[in-house]
Amino acid sequence: QVQLVESGGGLVQPGGSLRLSCAASRSIFSFNSMGWYRQAPGSQRELVATITSGGSTDYADSVKDRFTISRDNTKNTVYLQMDSLKPEDTAVYFCNARGLRLYWGQGTQVTVSS
Repeated sequence: QVQLVESGGGLVQPGGSLRLSCAASRSIFSFNSMGWYRQAPGSQRELVATITSGGSTDYADSVKDRFTISRDNTKNTVYLQMDSLKPEDTAVYFCNARGLRLYWGQGTQVTVSS
């Protein structure tokens, strides 16, 4: 069993930045990919960004050039750097890890508002 714990969410003004962290309870080296998803009230969970074990990344069109996903295998942690935040980025952000099984964290709230 793997536990994923997200942190770094909060309230930020439009145009601001946040960095989310996803800490895994064991080595992330074996996961084929890890990713960030988000879910706004009344909406379905959607992909934000993914990163493979080889370091390849993919982003939703809505966050390209604003968000950056990265991973630190030595710290068993995946990050999501979010810049130029917009009110429409407001959501609960979830981390996942895909190996033989799919694991999810509990989520962290991000609110972008003036």
